[in-house]
Amino acid sequence: MLRVAILAGGLATRLRPVTTRVPKALIQVAGEPFLAHQLRLLRTAGIEHVVLCVGHLGDQIQQYVGNGAAFGLDVRYACDGPSQLGTAGAIRNALPLLGSTFFVLYGDSYLPCDYRAVERAFFASGLDALMTVLRNDDQWDRSNVAVVDGDIVAYDKSRRTPQMRHIDYGLGIFSAFLFDHAPRELPWDLMALYRDVLHRQRLAAYEVSERFFEVGSWNGIKDFEAHMSAPQAATR
Repeated sequence: MLRVAILAGGLATRLRPVTTRVPKALIQVAGEPFLAHQLRLLRTAGIEHVVLCVGHLGDQIQQYVGNGAAFGLDVRYACDGPSQLGTAGAIRNALPLLGSTFFVLYGDSYLPCDYRAVERAFFASGLDALMTVLRNDDQWDRSNVAVVDGDIVAYDKSRRTPQMRHIDYGLGIFSAFLFDHAPRELPWDLMALYRDVLHRQRLAAYEVSERFFEVGSWNGIKDFEAHMSAPQAATR
């Protein structure tokens, strides 16, 4: 399967003061660091190779995960350096480790979907990138994607419309060449890249049915802990 880039370099300001000394990926959730749950999920889904894009307190992440052998994975690292690169900038920095096509997900997201099916859908589309979407109707967060007949027709996190009933699920697939003309002097956000690919009608969509979990907020952490404590979580 494709390699996975995990964006784990953010400052996590919503979780301060805890994240002034511990990176968000290593916050304790259901008895162990969140990243352990995330990596085990990826291995169960068939993933073998992971690139962790780290920045803030990234040395702690490297010390905890190492080469990934404890999780049955090959894990490598791409570091932001002295300044924040933005989500798309961090991926651009990691390209030498990722190959020509790769998954991207956020370091605070737990996404229990069918990764093999997402990969198949991308290659079947013949397009340059893919966004997974979930019919959300503002249930778990504000919807930000409009989907018509299986195609994404609008995506915007700041200017939402009543037609936006889906949400960016947090898992994407990208072709490496999309990052060739990235602005290098300023941080570059993944939303801007998604919107550019959508504008050129080169963005595929894959609708998932499994809800997402996130640990980017205290409410999200509480929700995920409840999920992991449920009986069915023991089999995942």
